[in-house]
Amino acid sequence: MRWFWIDRFVAFESGRRAVAIKNISFAEEQIAEYTSAMAIMPASLIIEGVAQTGGLLVGEHVGFRERVILAKVAKAEFHGYATPGDTLTYTVDILNVRANGAIIDATVHIGDRLLATLQIVFALLDDRFAGVELIDAKMLLSVLRRYRMYEVGRKADGSPLELPPHLASAENALFDEDSSSLVAG
Repeated sequence: MRWFWIDRFVAFESGRRAVAIKNISFAEEQIAEYTSAMAIMPASLIIEGVAQTGGLLVGEHVGFRERVILAKVAKAEFHGYATPGDTLTYTVDILNVRANGAIIDATVHIGDRLLATLQIVFALLDDRFAGVELIDAKMLLSVLRRYRMYEVGRKADGSPLELPPHLASAENALFDEDSSSLVAG
């Protein structure tokens, strides 16, 4: 993930729902370069923020073992614009997860005002794509930590989310690398 269109999770229930926020600022280059007439957040980037929120929700549900790819935006209805100073709240609910894909419903709000409703379909790539690394485990874990997913995340029974073993190993490897660079430096 090179571009991040969410700032952090405020709620995360495994396999069910996630709520994330995105603060919009004049400092973001996409705002200044999108249109000279009015500073707005492009709808395509709002959709991407919802897709990142939903993709991480689906990814966590399958233990981050499957490659979750946006396949189709089935519905996207916008009821206005988002401008600098606004905080977007993405609320994503999983409708269905199967072996080959998932469907989510989402809303985007600015405060109490409904900005958009969306439905997004994700593909879960199978073993034919094994060996194709789409994102490094250490990078993924860094993003999940930055988004505070494991701080607010809960399982369906209310207990805290736990790192899947393969991500825990990536975190251990990351700490080992950091420790050895401190010793060498």
